[in-house]
This record gives sequence, C-alpha cells and structure tokens, in this order.
Amino acid sequence: MSGRPCIAGTRVRVMDIVGARNAGVSDEELREYFSSRDLTLSEIHAALTYYYDHQDEIDATLAEDAKLGRQAEQEQIRAGR
Repeated sequence: MSGRPCIAGTRVRVMDIVGARNAGVSDEELREYFSSRDLTLSEIHAALTYYYDHQDEIDATLAEDAKLGRQAEQEQIRAGR
C-alpha cells in the first residue's frame, strides 16, 4: 500500500482518478474504468473534491511518479531491453 488517499473499499487512488480524467476519461466512463469494482459518481466526485482540496500535493506526487517512470524507462533502454 502506498499510503496515498484511496476511495474507501477499493485500491483506487485519488491520483488514479485524476490521471484518468486528465487523459480524457469521462466521469461516466470512470465508473467502470478500474477493475476493483464499479465506482459510484459520488465516490468519483468525492475523490475529485479531495484532489481540489490537496491539488498541490497530489500534482507533485503525479509529477514525481512520472519522473520515476521516465527514469525506469531510460534504465531499461540503457540495459538493452
């Protein structure tokens, strides 16, 4: 567990909702987007409310995760994989 805020009863993190939404996934599509279980619109909106209340912190986490992903890709390229 990452210790990051999640929708109760799921492993869907607030930042997962935000990332999918930033990628163009609609709220209606988000209901079935994650494999844990269908989400309610109330859960999605609560996650987005949490995001807007903690936007700087979550955006920094998203940026850090993206940076780590790019570093891992570069390491794989250098390793010839």
